[in-house]
Amino acid sequence: MTDTENAGRNSLGPGHPRARIWTRAAIGLLQGVALWQLQQTSEAPVSWPATRPELFVPVLLMLVLVPIILIASLGRMRLPTLAGWALAASAILALLGWHEVASQRAEQLLNPPYINSPMPLFAIAALFIGHHLVLAGDMNRRWIAPFADYFDTAWKSAVQLALSVGFTGAFWILLFLGSALFRVIGLTFLEDLLRKVWFSVPITTLAFAVAVHLTDVSDGIIRGVRTVALMLLSWLLLLMTVLAAGFVAALPFTGLNGLWDTGHGTSLVLVAVAALIVLINTAYQDGRAENRPPLVLQIATRVAAVLLAPLCIIVFWGLALRIGQHGLTPDRVIAFACALVGAVHAAGYAWAALRTLRRKEEWMRPLEPTNIAGAILAVILILALFSPVAAPARLSVADQVARLERGAVSPDRFDYRFLRFHAGRAGQTALAHLSRSTDPVIAREAGAAAAQTNRWDDEPAPVVIRPVYEIVPTGSRLPDGFEGSEAAGGARPEVCRKSGDCVASAVDVNDDGVMDVLVATGSAVQLWASEGSKWRIVGSWGVPACIAGIPAENSRVDTREALRAGRVSFAPTRWPDLMYGARRASFLPHPGCEPRVASDSAAD
Repeated sequence: MTDTENAGRNSLGPGHPRARIWTRAAIGLLQGVALWQLQQTSEAPVSWPATRPELFVPVLLMLVLVPIILIASLGRMRLPTLAGWALAASAILALLGWHEVASQRAEQLLNPPYINSPMPLFAIAALFIGHHLVLAGDMNRRWIAPFADYFDTAWKSAVQLALSVGFTGAFWILLFLGSALFRVIGLTFLEDLLRKVWFSVPITTLAFAVAVHLTDVSDGIIRGVRTVALMLLSWLLLLMTVLAAGFVAALPFTGLNGLWDTGHGTSLVLVAVAALIVLINTAYQDGRAENRPPLVLQIATRVAAVLLAPLCIIVFWGLALRIGQHGLTPDRVIAFACALVGAVHAAGYAWAALRTLRRKEEWMRPLEPTNIAGAILAVILILALFSPVAAPARLSVADQVARLERGAVSPDRFDYRFLRFHAGRAGQTALAHLSRSTDPVIAREAGAAAAQTNRWDDEPAPVVIRPVYEIVPTGSRLPDGFEGSEAAGGARPEVCRKSGDCVASAVDVNDDGVMDVLVATGSAVQLWASEGSKWRIVGSWGVPACIAGIPAENSRVDTREALRAGRVSFAPTRWPDLMYGARRASFLPHPGCEPRVASDSAAD
C-alpha cells in the first residue's frame, strides 16, 4: 500500500474497520432490498417504474453499480469526494440508461428486459476506469496522480472484485449444500427460503459487501495474490509476443486475404492488441526498479510494444475495407473507437520501447503517461458512444442512407431490414423517410420493410432433408404416403441420409388390417403408425441389455441386419400392462436378462 493511501485510510471516512464493516453491510443490504423491490415491479408490468422503461433502466443501473462504488471507497476516499463522485456516477448511468431506452424501437420496450446492447459492459468499464482516476487523484490531492498509484489502486480493486465474486459464489454453493442436507432428512425450509427473491437478492448483495470488507482489511493477502497473478500473467506475455511476432512475420508471405475472408479477422486482431496491452502492463507493473521483470521479459515487453503498431494498422485497414464496402454498422463504430484507444497505446508504447532502448534506468517510462491518456480517452469515447453525442446506431443509419442516396449501393440491394430491426428508432425514422422517396424501388422496399414484424419473414425456407430408406423384403413397398408425409420426413432425417442407414418394412403389427412401418436404425426399431394422412412414431424397441445370455458389452446386435434377414418377430408379453383407472402403464422389466424361452429362437 502506498504511503498516501495509508494516510487516507487512517484519517478519512469511517476510519475504524468495525465502523466500515457495518456501513458496508448496511449499504449491501439496502442495495439488495431495493433491487428486490425493483424486481417486483418488473414481474407486475402495471407497477411503476416498470411501466416507464426510460426510468426503470437508469434506476436499475444505479442500484447495481453505485453501491459497489460506495462499498469499495469507504476509508479510501474523502467523504466529500466520494459523495461528489457517487452523484456524478449516478448522473452518468442515468444518462446512459435513458439514452439506451430512448434509442430503441417501440416494440422492444413492451416487455423487460429492455437492454439488448453492450452498453452495460462498457458502462462498467467506464466506471472502473473513472473510479480509479478519481481515487488516485483524491489520495494525492492532484488532478493527475503518479502512475504508481493508478496501478496500485486499479489492480488491487481488480483482485478484490475477483475474490469477492468468488466468495459470493462459494457462499451460495454452501447454501445449496446445506439445503440439500436438510432436504434428505425431510426438512425443506432452507430450500424454500433460497427460492424467495426477497431473501436471495439481499443476502447476495450482503455477502458481496462483506467480502469486499474482508479483502480490504486483509491488505497483505490481497497484495500477495496480486503479485502472484501479475507474475503469472507477465510470463504469458512471452508466449503472446512470440505468437504475435510470428503472425506479423508471416503476413508478407500469406497476405491478408485469408484474414479478411474469415469475416471476423479484424475483431481477432483487435482482441490480440488488447491482450498485448494488458500483458505488457503486467510485466511493467508500477515502473519501480524493484518490480522490474527478468531480462527475457524486458526484451519481450519491448518487442510486444513495437508489435502493437502493425497490429493496429491491420485493424484500421480491415475496418476501412469493410466500411468502404458495406458502410458503417454499430459494431464497426464501436470497433473503431476501441481501435483508437489501441492506437494511442501503440504509439506511446512504441515510443517508450525505442526512446529508452539505451536508457536502462528509464526502462519503458513513457508507458506511464500513455496509460493515463488512454484511460481518459476510453472514458470519453464510452460516454460519447452511448449517449446522443456519437450513438453508433445514429451514425450507422446516417452513413447507410447516404450510401443509398449517392448510389454506392443499389436500391434493390440495400439492407432495409437493418434499419427496421437493428438500428433502433433512428433506423425507423430513416425507413419512414425512405418510404416517401421519389424512387419507386426505394419507396416500395422501405414500405415493405416497415410493415415487417419478423426479420426473417421472407428469408428462404430451410431445406427439408428427406430420409432415405432401404425397403425389405426386396420388391416390397411402403404404405402410400409414408415416405412423403410431413412427419416421416421431419423426424431425425440426419440418421437416414443414404441407403442402408435405415431399413424399413411394412408390417401390420397390431392385426387391425392397417399396415404399419418398422424402421430399423441400427440401435433401435421404430414403429410408425398412420393417423389419417399423417404418420407418427408411436414407440420403439431398443437393443436389450442382454441377448441370449450374452452381456451387452460383448454383443454386436444391428437391428437393420435382423430386419433384412427376417429375424424379427413379435412375442406375447409375459407380464400384462397395468391400468390406473383409464390410464395404461407399460411393464418395464428389471435391467438384466430374463430366462430364455423357446420363442427367443426366432431372433437368434
